[in-house]
Amino acid sequence: MVEQRGETWRPPLFLQPRTLRARRAAALRRLLDLPAASIWRDLETELPRVRGVLLDVGCGAQPYRPLIPRDVRYVGIDTAGAKGAFGYEVPNTIYFEGERWPVENGSVDVVLATETLEHVLEPARFLAEAARCLRPGGTILLTVPFAARWHFVPRDYWRFTPSGLEHLLVGAGFDQIGVYARGNALTVACYKAMALALPWLMPQRPDAAGQLRRLLALPTVPLIGVAALIGQLSLRSAGGDDCLGYTAIARRAS
Repeated sequence: MVEQRGETWRPPLFLQPRTLRARRAAALRRLLDLPAASIWRDLETELPRVRGVLLDVGCGAQPYRPLIPRDVRYVGIDTAGAKGAFGYEVPNTIYFEGERWPVENGSVDVVLATETLEHVLEPARFLAEAARCLRPGGTILLTVPFAARWHFVPRDYWRFTPSGLEHLLVGAGFDQIGVYARGNALTVACYKAMALALPWLMPQRPDAAGQLRRLLALPTVPLIGVAALIGQLSLRSAGGDDCLGYTAIARRAS
């Protein structure tokens, strides 16, 4: 598989939530996309509390920007290769090359990185950059996948555990570390069940074979609805050792 250079199936890219239609599409997506729903649930608690300057690293389509208060200065950055590697090129994003971010030392209050760290070959260096950009006492807010398929192949390198996240964050100069599971074994089971059917219902190629697969998968639609409902309800329960992913929050040590 090391020779694989693409995915057999990829869900639709996120849309930049700048219009009412895009925001409605995002809300509908969160009903079926349990990882996205779980991230939203965590961030809608944390992001409204943000003050000052927020740096969104690897921001993609900036899907969680609506949760940020309007008086917060938002700065979104991404790599210059984001369009070719991930399909994202949106306005109001600073694209950069190299490993150093185009941000001054100690100039931001919060670093946000959602589902980004697994795409970074050197995560320790990434977190060191976050610490450099944060003021003393500033906050880093991360989400990472755990029970997730290999995606954006081949630029998906890691799956992190709470122990691994703590080790990396301490090494980068962070303290007051909290790591929280998003979902539990029931959530994962629902997510995996839906993942079996969605590639058939949403074929990548609109050819005859794709349309035939869609027709064959139509009877699974009610089952997908039930799995989505159970998965959404399970997100209200405590997180477990087997989960969709983790949300981590930490403070840059003074």
